[in-house]
Formats: sequence, C-alpha cells, structure tokens
Amino acid sequence: MTELYADLLITGGIVVNETGRFTADVAVKDGLVVFVGHPDFAPRARRTMEATGKFIIPGAIDVHTHIREPGMTQKEDWTTGTRAAAAGGVTTIFDMPNTDPPVWSLDALAIKQEAAARQAHVNYGLYGLLDERTLDILPQLAEAGIIGTKLFYGNTTGNLPAPNDGAVLEGFEILAELGLRCSIHAENSPMLFWRENRMKAAGRDDAFAHLAARADIVALESLNRSITLSEWTGARIHIVHESCMRSLPIIRDAKARGVPMTVETGPQYFLLAAEDLVGDKARIARLNPPIRERAQQAPILAALLDGTIDMLGTDHAPHAMAEKQHASFWDNACGFPGVETSMRLMLTLVHQGRTTMEQYVRMASAAPAKAFGLYPRKGVIQPGADADIAVVDPAKEGVIRGADLHSLRSRFTPYEGMETVGMPVATIVRGRIVMEGGTVADAAGWGRMERPQMPPPAPRNLATTTKAILRPGAQSW
Repeated sequence: MTELYADLLITGGIVVNETGRFTADVAVKDGLVVFVGHPDFAPRARRTMEATGKFIIPGAIDVHTHIREPGMTQKEDWTTGTRAAAAGGVTTIFDMPNTDPPVWSLDALAIKQEAAARQAHVNYGLYGLLDERTLDILPQLAEAGIIGTKLFYGNTTGNLPAPNDGAVLEGFEILAELGLRCSIHAENSPMLFWRENRMKAAGRDDAFAHLAARADIVALESLNRSITLSEWTGARIHIVHESCMRSLPIIRDAKARGVPMTVETGPQYFLLAAEDLVGDKARIARLNPPIRERAQQAPILAALLDGTIDMLGTDHAPHAMAEKQHASFWDNACGFPGVETSMRLMLTLVHQGRTTMEQYVRMASAAPAKAFGLYPRKGVIQPGADADIAVVDPAKEGVIRGADLHSLRSRFTPYEGMETVGMPVATIVRGRIVMEGGTVADAAGWGRMERPQMPPPAPRNLATTTKAILRPGAQSW
C-alpha cells in the first residue's frame, strides 16, 4: 500500500494569488502547503476536499479587530470573535489593545495571551498600546511578541486619552529602532471633543451630528502630524480605517517621498453613505471615524484598488445590542461587527466586476502579511507557506442577517438584508479545517500567536532623539 503523504488535498479548484490565477491541486501536511500543481502529480492524502468551480485563496488577514477580552466580554470574547473570523474566511486577526486592562504592561499582555491561547479558533497578533505609560517597556513588549503598537490619537472604546505629542515623538524614536509598525487612529481628539461638546450644548442630538463633530479636517490634521513624525524618526506607521478622500493626495505624496507608511480602509467607507443612515440604522452604523458622505465612496474604493490604500481591514468592533439602543444618539456605542461579513461583501464586488479576485487577495491577505512581517509565510499559496486557506464559491448567493452572525453577543450589522454573491465555504488554519459549509468546527485553542519578522529598522535623525539629548553635553550637529 502506498503510504499517505499529505494530511489534506484540495482538488479541482483555481488557485488565486495577488499575481494571478491557475488551476491546481493544493496539498497540506503538518500545517504547511507542500504541493501546488497538476493533479497528476499530487500526493495522496488522508482527506480530500473537492473544490471544482471554486477559488483557493490565502486566508484573509484582518489587521484591525477588537475582540474585547479581557474586561468587556459582554461585547465579545476570544471564542465568539474568532469563530466569526473562521466563518468569514479570515485565518489571522490582529487584536487592538484598548481592552480592560489595556495592553500597557507585560502583565496585561500576558492576560490577553492566556485568554487567546485557550480560545482562539484562528491565528492572532496582539497590539501593544503606545502612550506615555508604555515608553519604557516598548522593547520588552516587542520581545514578548506584539505584532505592533497602536496609537489612539482619536478617542475610542475605553476612552484612552490621546498621548502628548512629545511622548508620541519619543515613542516613534523607540519604534524606529525596533522596526515595529505603529497603527494609528488618526483623528484630532481636542478638535472632535470641542466640536462635540459645542453641539451638545446647542442641543444637537441627531445622526449627522457625529459626522459633523469629526469633519474631514479632524482626520486631515492628525494624518499630517503622523506623517511628519514618521518621516522625521523613520518609524513605520499604518493609518487605520481611512475614510476621507481628501487624505488621498497627502498619502500619495508622502509615499512618493519614502515615508514608511501603509494605509487601511474598511468596506463601510465605500459601501455605506451617511445620507442613508437615519434612525436605528444610524445607531447601528455609528463608528469612529464616521461613515462619510456618498461622494467619498468612489475615491476611497479607487484608492484601495490602485494601491494608494494598501489593504482592507474591518475595524470589527462589537457591542452588546443594548449599547446601541439609547435614546440619545451620543450615548450609543461606536462600532459594529465586521470580520465575518467582509469577504462576502468584497466577493460581491468581484461578481459585479468592480474589482478582481487578484486585487482582493492583495488587499486582504498579501499586503497585510507584507506590512506586518508575516510574508511569505502568509499571504500567498505556495509550497512552504502556512496552510492558511479560504475556499471560495464565487457563485454562492446569500443574504446578510445579523441573527446569523457568530459574534453571538453582537448580532447586528449595518448590512442587514444585503444580498451577496460569493462566499467562503471552507476556512483552513495551519492545515486544520475550522469552517466547512458554513459550520464552524470546535477548534478552541488551535489559533497561534503570530510574531512579526520585520525588515531591518531604518531610524532617522538619531542625534536629536530624546535618548540622545538626555546625555550630558550632547550636541545635535
């Protein structure tokens, strides 16, 4: 009898990487892709998955999720959040640090590591917080394996105050030497709070007040500040949930100058429009930054397709339903689930001819892997890569319903009732099938913490860093 070689053989499908597509079988053994090629040369396997008429793509990497554990498990926990990811074809998530406690110490990181290791169905990266309290421990957090850091210039769940710009400069100086990327919520907190408080005093309590508080200038100022500090220090930055078309020329110019930056947007910023969000829809769709006017949708999508915006994230931000049902619009929590629906939304755009599968793989998998030091281990289907795979049926129709979401504490969505074409029908994480036919397997604890392997750091202006000027008699020339 011929000895079985592979653990899993996916046969009859079309492999799609960012560089193109081709018909091939894919074999997996010990968590890695070991064969991609003609069926005549494929190894035997213990399990065969038929994929005729389907696409075999690298699993999505969502660099922007809020799992909420520890401290806010009434909104989400590692079990519900990673089951939702598995259901949506997402094989790796990055979790933001604004939990309770925030990830501002090694002890807080350890609490999150323990919860994730015990429950996660998919792979995960963990962000550390960048603010005044973490400057002294950034090297230790890096050694402990954080995927990067997060800077909240704009307010967020947990109401973490925006750090002093001097502390941010010093933090960027440290990160520039470590080589880690800093993800930035780029909104000017003093501006938005001033405007919000002025409107509250004037009695404004309508759905459009939230957008007015966070007008484009609030994002533009913070974006420019982030770019300036990155360019000066050499710190790698990542602008999250880009929503503003007026940011695009600034981003293009900064990248042309060599600023070490990447940018992300989410489906909500090119599929939803402020004009349509009133009443309950507005409460559900309230988030930071806000969903903007319809005129901004097309430029944001175009920038994502041409690479000005590098990647797709979701800002998966679940809440308990009661937190979205307050009488005052200002009292409703900001954010909604997104990790489970993103791939379906984008596959629908592929079906409509508004993007291609190759472009989707780039923005959802390859670009995130490259930006955060995971490529080519992830983000591509080729021998030697991790077997993180989504099998996609491009013709499978469905309707998005909040009641069907696997974020069991947050079963609402602004996409309620939206018809979709294209759906992940299997999700494979390091060779293990964690979702098949819409059913998520019991795979708690299978997810692995991912650590970045970034290119060598390239810090700038070392003579003027905070560390340098603290030395007695230091000169900056």
